[in-house]
Amino acid sequence: METLASSPRRPTLRYSSRSAPRRNPRASIRPPPLEFDYKSEVVEESRSVVAEKHTELMDLAADGTLVRIAKHRFGPVPSWRTEFVEPEEIWLLGTSHLAAKSASDVDRVVRALRPDNVVVELCRSRAGIMYASDIDDDAQLLKSNMFSLSGAKFFGAVNRSINLGGQSALALRLLLAVFSSKISSGANRPFGDEFRAARKASEEVGAQIVLGDRPIEITLERAWRSLMWSEKVRFITSLIQGITSPSIELPKNDLKGQVPDESPLQLYGKLSFSYPSLLQPLIHERDTYLAWSLKRSKAVNNCKTVVGIIGRGHMNGVIYALISDQGNLRFRDLVGRTSNPSGWFLNTFKSLARDTILGFGLWALYEQLKSTI
Repeated sequence: METLASSPRRPTLRYSSRSAPRRNPRASIRPPPLEFDYKSEVVEESRSVVAEKHTELMDLAADGTLVRIAKHRFGPVPSWRTEFVEPEEIWLLGTSHLAAKSASDVDRVVRALRPDNVVVELCRSRAGIMYASDIDDDAQLLKSNMFSLSGAKFFGAVNRSINLGGQSALALRLLLAVFSSKISSGANRPFGDEFRAARKASEEVGAQIVLGDRPIEITLERAWRSLMWSEKVRFITSLIQGITSPSIELPKNDLKGQVPDESPLQLYGKLSFSYPSLLQPLIHERDTYLAWSLKRSKAVNNCKTVVGIIGRGHMNGVIYALISDQGNLRFRDLVGRTSNPSGWFLNTFKSLARDTILGFGLWALYEQLKSTI
């Protein structure tokens, strides 16, 4: 978990310590059951609180865009963390990453609730998205997306990507960045206005920004290793076809308002439907990680109010993780690399050789394709 201490100037990163990443053999990520609907669980209670204390936010609470989860709804604090005091309340705002209205909603919510912490669906490598409008021209801003190498100098970001995810995960990220840039350019809307609004509003009310998402390098590494080789080839082929196609059709809608959930912008969800093994690393594990960032990271210890700014596609999974957590998992269960204990040396050598060859191949392909957008 990483935090940004809010101030009028660009804040500095502060890192929390973590144990060495080891897998808990008893750990498992439970996705929400099919019948689970967060609106039936928390919306009515949220509306009551908003009607009593924050009537100016009633339009957001009415349709479940803004919800409140009180401390009594959380799962138990694990025995190994008895000194930890969870927040009194967590407010979640579901956003669309390309909708101007979402940025306005974030600004309203942060100013009305004046929280201690604002947790955003970003990691260190993507933290630069919050500052893009301050330093980039409009054309560059339109190319910013969830996979961009930002938050540090370029070569530092590349080095971090390789260290955390390996060559193949870096190359995959670069291809996804090109693909997402094409979508953002087609929509004529910059990515992540709501995160920039969250940073600015947090600075003004004195809230601390918390980078709540799992490092994208680890997510892509785990996603890549979840695929069979035939699926990897098919997946890369599909990405290349999308990048080289003349255009990517977006749903006809007013992009100044809301972008529909079924939009291709919900890239993780669409990938997971085509490749079911991606559901765990891309969706369920990240939902759980976000939930822990909101209620169990060092940054939120013993605070009163936390606001989470997350994509609306994560709302169901994050809320389920918040209220169903039994305390048997740790952050390190979600950040360690997947491994095969048998024949580890041979498997590691083969995997390294394959990933190196594939990584350099994809990097070369990226250099050729990025000029097409």
